[in-house]
Amino acid sequence: METSSLSFISQAAFLITVAVTIVGASIAIFPRNILYNVLGLILALFGIAGLYFYLGSFFIAMMQLLIYVGAICIAIVFAIMLSRPLHLDMPPRPALKMVLAAIAGSVFFAGLVSAVLKTDWSPSPQRVSDLSLWSVEKIGHALLTRYELVFEVISLVLLVAIIGAVVTAGFSRRLSS
Repeated sequence: METSSLSFISQAAFLITVAVTIVGASIAIFPRNILYNVLGLILALFGIAGLYFYLGSFFIAMMQLLIYVGAICIAIVFAIMLSRPLHLDMPPRPALKMVLAAIAGSVFFAGLVSAVLKTDWSPSPQRVSDLSLWSVEKIGHALLTRYELVFEVISLVLLVAIIGAVVTAGFSRRLSS
């Protein structure tokens, strides 16, 4: 294939990945149905993994899929168990709450933009000079030795959260009967 056609295919793949990410993020925030929100978030996270893949960070792309998309499956379980049944009507949102949420979101966004603009994004000389520090083998070794306790604690927290969701869902069903 010619270089120009490969460049076109690469740009098209990038634009499709960006579109999937933006559509997924929109689905995650606009519908009022919690199931649609979670499915949109899954789509957005798949798009972000595609962006990592496009940038050449295959390890981070796989971790994005395994950790975040896998964790979203647990969020689906929580959402379905703890949310109100879908056949019930949703109460109207108070206007004051929506205005306060918009103000808080705007302040947070302004803070993020300010932090991004003030950050020096040049790579540190140590990271550039020794790229072997960031190999998949080194990262995997660190995750399974030095940071092993973090994964154990996260699994225990998730277990307690699942048990709490089951107990809460069972308690609310007994109350509604």
